[in-house]
Amino acid sequence: MTAAITRAPVRDQDEIANQRPLDFQLIARLLRYSRPHARKRNLMMVAVVMRAIQRPALIAVLAAVITGPIASGNTHGVVWGVLGFMLLMLSTQIVLHFRQRWSAELGEAVVHDLRRDIFIHLQRMSMSFYSKTKLGWIISRATSDVEAVRTGFQEVLGVSLVQGGQAIGAAALMVWYDWQMFLLVLFMAPVLWAIHRLFHSKLSDAYRRMQESFSRVTANLAESVNGIRVTQSFVRQDVNSEIFGELVAKHSASHIDAARTRGIFLPTLEFNNQFFIALLLCVGCYRVFNAGSSESAIELVGALIAFFFLAKMVFEPLVELGMVYDVALTAMVGAERVFRLLDTPPDWADPPDATDLPVITGHVAFDNVTFGYDPDWPVLHQISFVAKPGQTIALVGATGSGKTSIINLIAKFYLPNSGSLTIDGCDVRQVDARSLHRQMGIVLQQNFLFTGTVKENIRLGRPSADDDQIIEAARELDCYDLIMQLPLGFDTEVGEGGGNLSLGQRQLVCFARAMLADPRILILDEATSAVDAMTESRIQRALSILLRGRTNFIVAHRLSTIRHADQVLVLEDGQIIERGTHLALLGQGGVYANLYRRFIRGGEA
Repeated sequence: MTAAITRAPVRDQDEIANQRPLDFQLIARLLRYSRPHARKRNLMMVAVVMRAIQRPALIAVLAAVITGPIASGNTHGVVWGVLGFMLLMLSTQIVLHFRQRWSAELGEAVVHDLRRDIFIHLQRMSMSFYSKTKLGWIISRATSDVEAVRTGFQEVLGVSLVQGGQAIGAAALMVWYDWQMFLLVLFMAPVLWAIHRLFHSKLSDAYRRMQESFSRVTANLAESVNGIRVTQSFVRQDVNSEIFGELVAKHSASHIDAARTRGIFLPTLEFNNQFFIALLLCVGCYRVFNAGSSESAIELVGALIAFFFLAKMVFEPLVELGMVYDVALTAMVGAERVFRLLDTPPDWADPPDATDLPVITGHVAFDNVTFGYDPDWPVLHQISFVAKPGQTIALVGATGSGKTSIINLIAKFYLPNSGSLTIDGCDVRQVDARSLHRQMGIVLQQNFLFTGTVKENIRLGRPSADDDQIIEAARELDCYDLIMQLPLGFDTEVGEGGGNLSLGQRQLVCFARAMLADPRILILDEATSAVDAMTESRIQRALSILLRGRTNFIVAHRLSTIRHADQVLVLEDGQIIERGTHLALLGQGGVYANLYRRFIRGGEA
């Protein structure tokens, strides 16, 4: 069984999904995130039910006091009625406190789990995902979209359930008081349904555009910050500011569009509610004036008073739900985009029966390997070579010749489209990627350092290493004195991305990290291209020790780093056009010899 490979068509990550505004499958999927927090969720639901019952109950008590003790002049009954009303009112505030508290805690717990799943999912994604996905798009999913989901849980879920339950309770009391007048409420239902139907799609589209435009703003901002040196070097500040200004203007326009639509929606709901109250007043007064007896008139007045209060509890939730509807739409759009990320599978995954790679000797074999980041456009064509344990393989060629693609395959960042790649006789498709990476060290041209100290960044090579082992690795690399010249030595903060260190210092830290890892396979990708000649001379001495007894793959512009390689592979347009030792290739007088002569003339060899 081979590693599963899924190749979904590349899409615009900011596309607007054709999904219903309130997708109940999406809501159900969100609610599943509350299962690990069932106790808190159940307590919140109890508070929701109590809150939905309590408010109509207040109106029932008030109406009973008006039509009972007050109408009959029973002072004692009025006192007890008022006390009962006050106690019930106090209980509603206590329940409100816990309902809001548990809603907030449940929302925070769900968001915590959602962000955790996003991060875990991102760690599993293949390199091709990051090569075609904007950083801002990813950040937006884990920040603004998840925050929209939080708001949905904390503000929409509890409020909508309370308001909906309150409206149902109030409607039941209306039927009990006077079912004929309740028919007026049913008369308004189709009108309200038509209003919601009209604004559903408009608000949904408006909020999707708003979320998508925010992603574009975030992506552009992240790109601009990362490329600030290039921006200032080429005096592109004004051009970039104009581009960013256009994106911000579009984002603002989407906000304004949503606000305008909402500004029509809510007043329309409010107008219909007031129109119903006026209609209720007319019908109620007509029935009171035409009552057959004073007792009937009092009962009708009591029912009318109750209806006025209950009508507010029926139609007020409609306005409230209209107000939270836009929040619900934002939450739905956020959830939709988050789950779209979570549902994006890696281009490939280790098969279920993948085996852990045992301790390897470092025998690497390519057999007619063809590979392309897009399967329709191969960048490597039938590559075949063997690296025996302890050998150093140098990859030479112009930019785009396929050098980095070869080491990406060795590191199992990608899988071959055809052919086989084996390590110690094991097909990489059948090998658990983590077991391979534990025995591999990689030093890239762009040396990435995490925020923290020099010591912490070196320890990434072997998390269990103690301070003495870290220092020993630096001594063996012959860079201990250079690290100690930093302000705080090994405890110096490297800054974000290593910004507090020079390029050469960053590379030394990465070399020390690789030395500490003690890998069986070592990959150096343009690893000395940014190091000055003096520093490089010290690194070359350290590398002769580091490379000993390991299988090494070196990609370098400076041919001085590969003179002693056991095999030099010269690549052009994804094919190996020459292979041999440094001296043998010079003797052939081919492409490698021409490259070497140019480097000699340039004083870089």
